[in-house]
Amino acid sequence: MLTVDFDRLGVGPGTRVIDVGCGLGRHSFEAYRRGADVVAFDQNADDLAQVKIMFGAMAEAGEAPGHATAEAVQGDALALPYRDGEFDVVIASEILEHIPSDERAIAELVRITAPGGALVVTVPRWLPERICWLLSDEYHANEGGHVRIYQADALRTKIAGRGMRFVRSAHAHALHSPYWWLKCLVGVSNENHPVVSGYHRMLVWDMMKRPWLTRFAESALDPLIGKSVALYFTKPAVRRAAF
Repeated sequence: MLTVDFDRLGVGPGTRVIDVGCGLGRHSFEAYRRGADVVAFDQNADDLAQVKIMFGAMAEAGEAPGHATAEAVQGDALALPYRDGEFDVVIASEILEHIPSDERAIAELVRITAPGGALVVTVPRWLPERICWLLSDEYHANEGGHVRIYQADALRTKIAGRGMRFVRSAHAHALHSPYWWLKCLVGVSNENHPVVSGYHRMLVWDMMKRPWLTRFAESALDPLIGKSVALYFTKPAVRRAAF
């Protein structure tokens, strides 16, 4: 389940991509599949171990071009161990809402984006997230949980204020919003509740089969209750003086 639209980012052979806060690697795998040189970056060693195994399995199965490279790196998003402008595409999907010092994280994301490169940030959307917070403290008030609810315009201003040019925004995963509302109602950890488990089976079926009815429904509902908002930026290329 991808939140980022890779077609709009132009990811392909030779593109240098970093997926900051990669989790279990969904966006890293897609970039690798498209032939990019990928860094899956996260602070969670257990998640990264699984990502590394999957990279190896993809290479063995021929699911990524032989020229592409992929590595899993553990570290801190507030101090990324890379040079200024090192990556053509920087992805930060669903991580800023977890970071108290989000201004520092944004500064690092911008710093490692190459001039002319792209940065895409996704976070939970304000309305679906606000409903979750109202329904359940357990949803957000835990170690490593969500520390803030973003308004897209405010986050856009924060990132643009670092010299990035805003390109577009998009909403995604509308069918997932009711799932989380149900979980918040019955208890976030109550995975076996029949309504929650039934809805989850529907989501898995939708992801595997992608039938036209649910694809149409999600497309129509995304502008209203999309669970995530994605903000796309470019870093202006440096113009050299003519002599």
